[in-house]
Amino acid sequence: MNAKPPDLFAPYPLGPLVLKNRMVMAPLTRSRAEAGNVPSGMAPTYYSQRAQAGLIITEATQAGPGGQGYISTPGIHSDAQVAGWRKVTDAVHGKGGLIFVQLWHVGRISHPDFRGGELPVAPSAIAPRGIQTYTAQGLKPIPTPRALETREIPALVEEFRQAARNAKAAGFDGVEVHGANGYLLDQFLEDGTNQRTDQYGGSIENRARLLFEVLAAVSEAWGSDRVGIRLSPGGSFNDMCDSRPEETFGYVAKRLGSLNLAYLHLIEPSRSLGERPLPDLSARFFRPLYPGTLIVASGYTLERAKAVLQAGQADLVAFGQLFLANPDLVERFKTGAPLNTPDPQTYYGGDARGYIDYPTLAGKGDAPQDDAY
Repeated sequence: MNAKPPDLFAPYPLGPLVLKNRMVMAPLTRSRAEAGNVPSGMAPTYYSQRAQAGLIITEATQAGPGGQGYISTPGIHSDAQVAGWRKVTDAVHGKGGLIFVQLWHVGRISHPDFRGGELPVAPSAIAPRGIQTYTAQGLKPIPTPRALETREIPALVEEFRQAARNAKAAGFDGVEVHGANGYLLDQFLEDGTNQRTDQYGGSIENRARLLFEVLAAVSEAWGSDRVGIRLSPGGSFNDMCDSRPEETFGYVAKRLGSLNLAYLHLIEPSRSLGERPLPDLSARFFRPLYPGTLIVASGYTLERAKAVLQAGQADLVAFGQLFLANPDLVERFKTGAPLNTPDPQTYYGGDARGYIDYPTLAGKGDAPQDDAY
């Protein structure tokens, strides 16, 4: 007798946790942090509105002060930031939700304005082509970064370790390490951005060294079964490339499988972005390589989510823009209700509009709307 196909709305055991469904809210940068990169006073409402998700993963959050690359993104390295995040986790838990914080360092995708006048750092002094970033003075081109010295790398690992400890103090249920989208750990991993000749460059094993050192440090603080990792194999965002992505990411996936992590979170490449065509680096490629919990993300609809679960290619599905515009996305999917349309004009920065005022099936959001919305 065939086993029953996985149900998107059924509970799922994730290490010591039990998710109430297989729907994950993907990490979404919203650029609404307040002075000192403290989470916005609206953030507890924003995240708790979406507590129907089986798991919420926060917006990318700086592990240390040198890891910032965009205006108004939160950190988790100061007491004020930890206190701000505690308000978020309390609000989510009050609605019966679970929430992981995503820890990042942007590496070369930064500007001296965020670093006290110092250049951004990276594995090698290679500038991202045609990339700008938002600063307090508007868009500015990203300069050529400074290559990190080998002796500086242990301090970066320690930043992630301390950030993981801070996440515990802030009341999170776990942490996700951001190893995707052309930020620091991804820059070390891919040979298009890593031309080092020390123990952090050259072979795949060396290029992956920092990623695994960070995972080990974060796992010391949490236990590996409360730690996830996000990767973007074949992704081209932030001018990324690798000469042999199947080999590079295949090695990483196999090695991750021995660590008893909470999950591997994959951003699958997209044809529409000119990235490696599917299924080369999709869940279909990684499923045989990684035996643990696999989360997939890449513009999934309800129909595609059900299909990838039923095919056994993933265990959980992450939704980004759909959760952004539909706080009650789980209920809408369950009932077949129409979906709100995301408003790109309000994705980054601003006030309550497009943040906590999207209407739910039960009523409107938490802020008044007008005819222009």
